[in-house]
Amino acid sequence: MGQLAILGGKMARKLPFPKWPVYGEEEEAALLEVLHSNNWGRLSGTQVDRFISRFAAYHGAEHGVAISSGSAALRIALLALGLEPGDEVIVPPYTFLATATAVIEANGTPVFADIQADTFNLNPDSVQAAITSRTRAIIPVHLGGLPVDFDALRAIAEEHGLYIIEDACHAHGARYKDRSVGSLGDMACFSFQSTKNMTSGEGGIILTNNTEMYQRCASIHNCGRVPGGAWYEHHTISGNYRMTEFQGAVLNCQLDRLEEQANRRDINGRLLAELLEPIPGITPQQRSTEHTRHGYHLFVFRYDAQIYGVPRARYLEALTAEGIPVCGGYAIPLYRQPIFLNKAFGPYTGYKSVRTDLDYSHTSCPVCERICAEEGAWFDQHVLLGSDEDMDEVAQAFEKIYACRNELA
Repeated sequence: MGQLAILGGKMARKLPFPKWPVYGEEEEAALLEVLHSNNWGRLSGTQVDRFISRFAAYHGAEHGVAISSGSAALRIALLALGLEPGDEVIVPPYTFLATATAVIEANGTPVFADIQADTFNLNPDSVQAAITSRTRAIIPVHLGGLPVDFDALRAIAEEHGLYIIEDACHAHGARYKDRSVGSLGDMACFSFQSTKNMTSGEGGIILTNNTEMYQRCASIHNCGRVPGGAWYEHHTISGNYRMTEFQGAVLNCQLDRLEEQANRRDINGRLLAELLEPIPGITPQQRSTEHTRHGYHLFVFRYDAQIYGVPRARYLEALTAEGIPVCGGYAIPLYRQPIFLNKAFGPYTGYKSVRTDLDYSHTSCPVCERICAEEGAWFDQHVLLGSDEDMDEVAQAFEKIYACRNELA
């Protein structure tokens, strides 16, 4: 295997992985078409409308509302539920900040349920235990693009009369039991931020099969306007969260690329997971036959420090030195972020009068805490856009470090 690169040896991989984002003449032509049309805004153009109908159909949803970001999409979907101060929404603690802060901005209280060690997704048993008389909704995150155990969550939601809003910001094109994510829950939110599997730099979308929720979201994202109403006629608290025509043009081109890219990520992700399976101390995110297609926004795995004799940070430093761009995932559970420990929620949710009992310092999700502190790691989706040979080289870097693990200490 040779000496580890971190100690002066040769790198397992020297070539760069495919660049992201992927674009070409199609995006350039589409942007110029919008530029010369003079219809740059959502209300006067056709690109966003075309994208909404295509993206919703691709994911098996009847309706879509194109939004300025994935974070705003989550907030608007929650506002459409009409949360009142004290209403609770169950969220995972292993996710980007917006999954939980959107609840606060929509007048609700985030309640954290633990995740599963093998999938990094919400644990249905922990969700069940977190339900109270105040619970209104669940936001499961398809972490890294791996669909959640939706049947179990849907059974819980139906038992307690709860809404499910899918956080599908990692999961473009992912499928659960041959059904597209984005059409499983009451609503679903996607992001088109620059690292996502489809991107226009920024942007998001809400998908739903519920006509009433669609109408509410559409009004909230467009200054409270309603179909048939006047331009200067506003019906609800709202704002301008519209997507631009430039973003819509890029996303129409990106959508043309999505199916091929999604299949390639899924094939390479499966291959890499198989190649890593024999290596002690490295456990890729577990998928089952229910996961028809993994979105693979992230290739997620767990690291066992006992096998290697060094902390995760040292292992990841060695892996990066071998040419594999990797990180340790979310470093702390969301409930240990200062915003939650200090209840720095500004004017939202009436915490000072309605939920004076709220104290996130007592929240504990042991699996999440262990993954954050010791085990979790991932690399980004662009790595999986390479060839079979690229996956072989990635696996060889893991094998090399295992073979030379005694040199790391």
